[in-house]
Amino acid sequence: MADTLKVFIIAGEPSGDKLGGNLMESLKTLTKGQVEFCGVGGEMMQAAGLKSLFSMSDLTIMGLFEVIPSIPKIKRRISQTTKAAIDMRPDVLITIDSPDFCLRVGKKLRAEYPKQFSVHYVAPSVWAWRPERAAKMAKTVNHVLALLPFEPPYMIAEGMTCDFVGHPATTEDTPTKVQIKKVLEALDLKPSDEIISVLPGSRRSEIKRLMPIYLEAIKLILEERPQTKFVLPAARPILAELKSQLSNTTLPIQILDPTPFTPLEAEHRKRAVYAASRAALATSGTIALDLAEQRCPMVVAYKASWLTERAVKRLAQIDRANLINIATDSYVVPELLFEKCTTEAVAGAVLNILNDKEIRDAQIVALNDTMQQLGEGGDPPGLRAAKSVLAAIRKNRQ
Repeated sequence: MADTLKVFIIAGEPSGDKLGGNLMESLKTLTKGQVEFCGVGGEMMQAAGLKSLFSMSDLTIMGLFEVIPSIPKIKRRISQTTKAAIDMRPDVLITIDSPDFCLRVGKKLRAEYPKQFSVHYVAPSVWAWRPERAAKMAKTVNHVLALLPFEPPYMIAEGMTCDFVGHPATTEDTPTKVQIKKVLEALDLKPSDEIISVLPGSRRSEIKRLMPIYLEAIKLILEERPQTKFVLPAARPILAELKSQLSNTTLPIQILDPTPFTPLEAEHRKRAVYAASRAALATSGTIALDLAEQRCPMVVAYKASWLTERAVKRLAQIDRANLINIATDSYVVPELLFEKCTTEAVAGAVLNILNDKEIRDAQIVALNDTMQQLGEGGDPPGLRAAKSVLAAIRKNRQ
């Protein structure tokens, strides 16, 4: 391996940025700083030393059909990113999730350098929907880093190598009582308050569709439990959108603003709120495991365009979307997706957690089980991922 490892790395959304930041820090440690980064990422990757080619928010678009208006911009970003990768001629291309963007860059880079070694971080959930994705990915990817223990066989079957490296949610610190109290005091709250985390997503399209439903559900919750407090931990890219949504409401919802803090401090503050919450109302996605790590029971919901919903239903391989339900082979976490995502259903599911100890306890048992399956107590996933990347590069060069 060259004295300085050249890594071109791409992430297209906040969850991938977090994975990328941890991986980059571990690569710096294992190479004793002999590593050079170029690519696209958010604040976590930038804090680890990446100068992003452009704002990652340009790629944070969700939905099979919602992406259509942004296609011209995305095409320009693909060309820009590919050119930068060609100019760098990296030892390894690491793409993190966001396959629609990342794999297109990988394909163009491989057309220029047919022997380009490529790693993709986060195995596609072919066990859930669109199983053909693994075969498609194998055309441009050599090695895969999987977050879930049952995923490697699917990747290996298509000719790629794959390591289970654990999920990053399993290594997040559990905030102390002192840390929780400090964060709550800044919000004029107390640990004894009944707090609900409201997590409408990290994409503008999600905010637009789900916040109106969540706000109406909160009104119903308050009718039965008027002392309940609500905290909305915001992601920086959609902070303005959230403030706009809440500007005309008098509901007791406070935004946990990340802007005065470093990315790491902002993450700690979010975890403190999750740990202090009696329950969470969350848009379906990777946030479920962040809540699980803090043993916060949850209700998950999701809305998309009519066309996207129809397409997802046709392509789905399983009848569950939440990873806690999948890992524990249960339906313990309420999933209010698509037409099930109504004001009354959302409010009712949250109230069930608040009112029924058995429902709450059953979720906590499932959260414990899930975290153990995903590697809790082992080496940090970022370190395991970095070791896997370096080992795969060495093997490729033999």
